[in-house]
Amino acid sequence: MFLSVALSGLRRWLRARETARQLNALSDRELSDIGIARHDIAQVARQGQ
Repeated sequence: MFLSVALSGLRRWLRARETARQLNALSDRELSDIGIARHDIAQVARQGQ
């Protein structure tokens, strides 16, 4: 049980990290086009779980 909870948390963190990496690769114009400010990337990446 504990191991599955820990692995689930790790997977969520890895997905959020990859999402943030991909969003950070976009230009400010591209981010604006999809309605995301650069300072909101971390929050958006965590909420996308």
